[in-house]
Amino acid sequence: MQRSRGEKVFNAVNMLLMLAFSFLCLYPFIYILAISLNDAMDAQKGGIYLWPRMFTWNNYSIIFNDQDIFLAYTVTIARVLVGVVTQVLLVAMFAYVLTKKTFPLRKFLNWWIVIPMFLSGGLIPFYITLQQLHLLNSFWTYIIPGLYGAFNIMLVRTFMTELPEALEESAKIDGASDFRIFFSIIFPLSKPVLATIALFVGVGHWNDWFTGFTFISNTKLWTAQNLLLFLIQSNEASNLAVLSKMHKGTVTVTAESIKMAMLIVTTAPILCIYPFLQKYFVKGIMLGSLKG
Repeated sequence: MQRSRGEKVFNAVNMLLMLAFSFLCLYPFIYILAISLNDAMDAQKGGIYLWPRMFTWNNYSIIFNDQDIFLAYTVTIARVLVGVVTQVLLVAMFAYVLTKKTFPLRKFLNWWIVIPMFLSGGLIPFYITLQQLHLLNSFWTYIIPGLYGAFNIMLVRTFMTELPEALEESAKIDGASDFRIFFSIIFPLSKPVLATIALFVGVGHWNDWFTGFTFISNTKLWTAQNLLLFLIQSNEASNLAVLSKMHKGTVTVTAESIKMAMLIVTTAPILCIYPFLQKYFVKGIMLGSLKG
């Protein structure tokens, strides 16, 4: 089908607008990446916008050799791994139970998970609850409060409701228990929506700085985001003095160059993982929400 001149002009203008919009979205990352890969003293002169003028890995070598930054990065990775595995597993089990019409507490639990979506006790009661449970200044502060996400449960429950009941009936006739049916049939078939939930949970854990900022005062339990926040809010001159002392003047860095490198280090992993989960993300959302 041959397109008219008007359609060709519209497509060309539309493409140019999309390219311009994409560049505006990507430019902050490009600028930060260029600064982080440039010599720190040279970067202070300005004029770096798209690519480094004096390329160097010094900023990243300092980050990955610094014990505090390495520890914060380790805590972040541990938090994401433990948080994703535990939350996805428990949300899937909770949602599977809610699909059983014979379960006596099904209606009660459905309302029980919906109410907190609209009503919340607030920050102070939540803080007191964590204090009473001895979860303040603990790694499990990052994990336990978020184990059951109401939205995630509803999404997974809707997806599992659409699975054929004949699969479970056939398995029961063959003598399979409920746990065997869940782990061998339901869990593998729910891979698209569970991958979506894993992406939600992983991104949430990776980007979260508020939990560590509010409930964690032990700096050894800080995540990379908390350490980045500390670097941004700290006095740059004192940061530079600390860094110079730390590396005995063998490497030229500034607080600004370290901040830029930290920004890349804290955002790059999520940007790299997302394309691999995107196909599950789209499929899981469509089947878990619209179809239900």
